[in-house]
Amino acid sequence: MTDDRRAAGTPTLEDVARAAGVSRATVSRVINGVRNVDPVIQEAVRQAVSVTGYTPNRAARSLVTRRADAVALVVSGAGIEPEAAGEAEGTGASGEGSSFTAQVFADPFFGRVVTGVVNYLRPRGMHPVLMFAESSRAREEVVAYLRQGSADGALIVSTHAEDPLPALIAEAGLAAVLFARPARPVPVSYVDLAHQDGARLAAEHLLGRGCRRTATISGPLDVPAGQARLTGFRDTMARHGHPYIPVAEGQFTQESGEAAMERLLAEHPDLDGVFAANDLMALGACHVLRERGRSVPGDVAVVGFDDSSAALACRPPLTTVRQPVEGMAAEMTRLLLDRLARPDGPVTSVIFEPELVVRGSA
Repeated sequence: MTDDRRAAGTPTLEDVARAAGVSRATVSRVINGVRNVDPVIQEAVRQAVSVTGYTPNRAARSLVTRRADAVALVVSGAGIEPEAAGEAEGTGASGEGSSFTAQVFADPFFGRVVTGVVNYLRPRGMHPVLMFAESSRAREEVVAYLRQGSADGALIVSTHAEDPLPALIAEAGLAAVLFARPARPVPVSYVDLAHQDGARLAAEHLLGRGCRRTATISGPLDVPAGQARLTGFRDTMARHGHPYIPVAEGQFTQESGEAAMERLLAEHPDLDGVFAANDLMALGACHVLRERGRSVPGDVAVVGFDDSSAALACRPPLTTVRQPVEGMAAEMTRLLLDRLARPDGPVTSVIFEPELVVRGSA
């Protein structure tokens, strides 16, 4: 490994080698993760690195390991193409991209994903590269970025069931892991939550409070999580003698939760319990209920899903189904690094269990 950094005060491989009492070549092998080095020597080199303050030259290391020491964290959706929107080339992409990224950053879910990924990568000397893939052009750029080795693999968070990126990644033979089960089967590992079980917890809690005229604000029904949460809630209610549950579809945003709650109140003014398929929609529902003079939980009990920052911002604080997003993101990252270490390993899935968190709204 070449590391020509002899500027005054900058530690070099030679400095580390002298401190550890080994050769420069041995230091290089330890830093580059070569496995057939005696563990005692490895520890001596690590201590010498710490003492000298040596920082590996990333570019030089990449020449040896053929790794970028980076992964692409891709937030992807089906997107609206500029041509389909009837706009000039470039303008539509920019407008759509701005809208897409604004939506991403407004949702606390994505911040939790980033936290989980960064916390897992940082101790391992790797970093994430955030990318957005909201159009066909952006998806092509992601695939090209991975093919040229600018990142070692991809962590993909899809926001739309019709997202073609997972299939493109699989067809290209690139290393990737998904957050959430894809809508269409693709040979890519993923992490997910037992969404139906989470919705069951919400239904049982509302029933336990004595709610008998319940409704639900579902997530988008073209998204597997939205479908599963609706199915789990309906099935549990049916098992307890409630065959009809009014549904208003939302889009996992606070605004859509407000609109859905308005519709439900107009059509079912006597409802006494609401399950919203995420916390942002539950926050919107509580806002509308207060405006309409309904107390929460006195008149209407409300349960959300995710246990995000929106649950604590709600008044009263939101009873919700916890999705351990940070832990799921960390596991997604672990699966990707395992795939990079064992490219021929099997595709797998890891399903996390939900937990009911009881607060003031129900």
